[in-house]
Amino acid sequence: MAAPLSEDQIREKLKHLDGWKAEGNKLKKNYKFADFRQAIAFIVRVGFEAEDAMHHPELFNVYNNVSIQLSTHDAGDQITDKDFELAKRIDSIQS
Repeated sequence: MAAPLSEDQIREKLKHLDGWKAEGNKLKKNYKFADFRQAIAFIVRVGFEAEDAMHHPELFNVYNNVSIQLSTHDAGDQITDKDFELAKRIDSIQS
């Protein structure tokens, strides 16, 4: 089981991610795309990365906007290294 990170650890790790924030025991980021098709394609790619990592995010979509929230369920829905690792993988989709 992954161990929850302290607030100091979270703040330090956030320095290495672009656009992610910690809020309410979750890592969160919003993405905006040109249209619905691009947003859905991104969600599908995130799904493959998440399944490969065996770590599943909360995904929300409205037209061309996608919001992602990450927390580790088996760590009491707290932020762990698993969340930061998946955040990096998700960001790599956009690169």
